Formats: sequence, C-alpha cells, structure tokens
Amino acid sequence: MKYLARTATGDPLLGGEDGYVRLDAVEPGLDSVRDALPRAADGTLGDVSDAPAEPVPAEDITFGAPLAEFGKLWGIGLNYEEHAGDLDEQRPEEPASFMKPSTVPTGPGGPIRLPPESQSERVTAEAELGVVMGRTCRNVDEADFEDVIAGFLPVIDMTAEDVLQRNPRFLTRAKSYDTFLVPGAALAVPEEPLDLTSLSVRTEVNGSVEAENEIRNMLFPPEEIVSFHSDVMTLEPGDLFSTGTPGAAHIEPGDDVRAVVESIGTAEAPVTR
Repeated sequence: MKYLARTATGDPLLGGEDGYVRLDAVEPGLDSVRDALPRAADGTLGDVSDAPAEPVPAEDITFGAPLAEFGKLWGIGLNYEEHAGDLDEQRPEEPASFMKPSTVPTGPGGPIRLPPESQSERVTAEAELGVVMGRTCRNVDEADFEDVIAGFLPVIDMTAEDVLQRNPRFLTRAKSYDTFLVPGAALAVPEEPLDLTSLSVRTEVNGSVEAENEIRNMLFPPEEIVSFHSDVMTLEPGDLFSTGTPGAAHIEPGDDVRAVVESIGTAEAPVTR
C-alpha cells in the first residue's frame, strides 16, 4: 500500500511501509496531492524507495488533511441493512445519497465541535469507508471502478440526530455543522486491486466498539455508488464518497471517537462543544 498525505503546513507527502518522503522527491513536478490523484488512479506513482532522502516515520509527522480541499462531498445513508433496521427505516432501493458543504471537514485529529445545545442536543458519530476519485469521469461502468478512483481513507461522519428526526427534509442541515467530517490522515492507494468485501468498518467511542460490519454487507458497494453517481454528474479528482456506516454512536464533550477501516487506516478525534 502507498499513501498520499500532507503535513500540517501543507507539504505533500508520499508514504510506504518505511515512512514518508516529500512527494516531489519521487515525482518531480507534482506539487500537491491533488496533482498526484490521476497517477494514483492509473497506478503509476513512484515508490518511497526512489527518493534520495531517508523516509520519516509517521509518528514524527504532524499531518494535515490529505487534500487542502476536497471536491464534492457525498454521503450515503442507510447503506447497511442492519443500520437501517436500527433506525426503523426501510431498505432503500437506490443509494440514499446527500451532499455536505465544503466547510464541513476538519483536519485529522479533529476536534469534533458539537453545536450549541440550543441547536442540537443529540449528535451521533459514524465510522465510514471514504472513496476518493482520481479521474474526471462520467458514466463509469462498475467494472472500471479501480481505474477512476485514487484510493481510500477512513472517515468519521456526524449527524445532528435530533434535527433530522424533526423532519427528514432537515438532513442537509443535520449533516452540515462545521467539523462534522473528520478524514483520516492519509489516502491509502492500493498497489494491487483490493478486495474490499472482506474488510470491516468499526465505530468506536472511548475505546468501546459501538458498531462493526463488513463491507460485503453494504446494500450498495463502493463500485456501484461511484457508477450510480457518475450517471448523475461528472465526477472529478478529489471528490469524496463517504459510503455509509455500520452504526452510529451518541457522542458528548470529552468523548474520543475512532473510525477504523481494516487495512485502510484509522481516523480519531476528541469531542468538544
């Protein structure tokens, strides 16, 4: 697995098992992670071992978000049948998708800032697999999924649940508070086709597993999500799909939330108000 990341000061990085180097040390002319996304999609990114400098261990780096700005932010609701049952919702016949504004994401490590209690008294956190697009594309066949995505990352998504419960038309507002999306620190770029179906997604709060399920149990797998939405609109490098959660957990100030996506990575953030 290769990794694309950024330092907290914005320097683009390329990572591997031994650590991270500056992206331009391996790929001269690539000045940002966004520039590298098409290379990630077509599998032509160089290796950390090609850099003239020794790689720096991840624990010695302060990371920013993998992209300075993501593109379109898509979320998929009710994408595990068990989670839909928990919410007394019927299984959707098509992806139950929604969009979030560009101001929502916070950096890796958060914090997640809950809105004032006068606006929402019940917020939930949800671990999800994130899929980042690597190519400009339209009308993508599911079989071509690997050719158009740059990679994957863990995501913590949030919902002001009491706002949503007042009226389902309030979904956009319930999902749009600042910091209601925490991406992992690095974009995982598979060097070989990755069998997502065998991987698990886990929501943890304060070290306790609140929900866990395997990607094979998604109602709409990632390749179908990308294909479906590419029939609706042009997808571009940096667009992010949060593919749904196995289950949500109520969070309070002082909590610590983790999204764990097997073989992809972990996103973690403390909760404040």
